[in-house]
Amino acid sequence: MDDNQLIGKDNALPWHLPADLGYFKKTTTNKTVLMGRKTHESIGFPLPNRRNVIISRNPDFQANGCEVVPSIDAALSLAKDDDEVMIMGGASFYQQMLPTVDRLYITQIKSTFEGDAHFPEFNRDDFVETFRESHTPDEKNKHTYHFTILDRKV
Repeated sequence: MDDNQLIGKDNALPWHLPADLGYFKKTTTNKTVLMGRKTHESIGFPLPNRRNVIISRNPDFQANGCEVVPSIDAALSLAKDDDEVMIMGGASFYQQMLPTVDRLYITQIKSTFEGDAHFPEFNRDDFVETFRESHTPDEKNKHTYHFTILDRKV
């Protein structure tokens, strides 16, 4: 997200940050990833080496290589035995899931962009930062950014 908690523009990322895509891949590989239909459509294919679960209210929606369920409860039921389930978005899905998550993986891009989708407001006092890795711009990544993990306080 950028400094204003922006996460999207026209159903795409408003920035190009290859290191973030690599971190996302490393963090989500071999896990169940839950996403809304629009997020799946923005990617266009099932993410390899992950269990892709799409939440859609459209009973006719299908996606090759993915499991489609009608509700968050159904998605969570599918993944009930998983150690960690990754929420991929979009914005309204984050809003619905935020009160129940135990951990947030956040890439904070130290810049501002134009867009139409924001990560929901949340009380950072409810979380403790357990990991931070900071990076300065380089040839491939044009912005300063931080990979951060926030764990919910018990």
